[in-house]
Amino acid sequence: MLACPPMKSNVNLSRIVRAAGCCGLRRLICCGHARILPEIARDTGPDLAIELHRTLPPVLKRLKAEGYPLIGLEQTSDSRCIWEFAFPRRCVLVIGHERLGIEEEVLRLLDAVVEIPVYGLPHAHNAATAAAMALYEYCRQYPRG
Repeated sequence: MLACPPMKSNVNLSRIVRAAGCCGLRRLICCGHARILPEIARDTGPDLAIELHRTLPPVLKRLKAEGYPLIGLEQTSDSRCIWEFAFPRRCVLVIGHERLGIEEEVLRLLDAVVEIPVYGLPHAHNAATAAAMALYEYCRQYPRG
């Protein structure tokens, strides 16, 4: 499962939807008013349930209470390299806003924080690119879903 904060860019949200579909995700939680552009999201199938919410914290609190570990994708002083992290099979990957990252209230809810190494400039990947890379790493660890 993947959870997105309100995204500034319709293109980024649409790319995330496409990556989620390609990786076989069943559930995507979106917030805010960004639209999914069909020409970018392409043929994301009916198997991907897209939920719309106003904000992430209430949804994440409920999912955590249901037993889902919350894994954030963010650069922090405590984040671990994603390539060395063993994802729980059943979890929620939480990505950050394009410019603001993961908000403090959400960071406090997370069970773990992972980051994708960056070897040059800029110091961070685009949110949609990072989400696709993280989803791929999850799929690498669990190739059959």
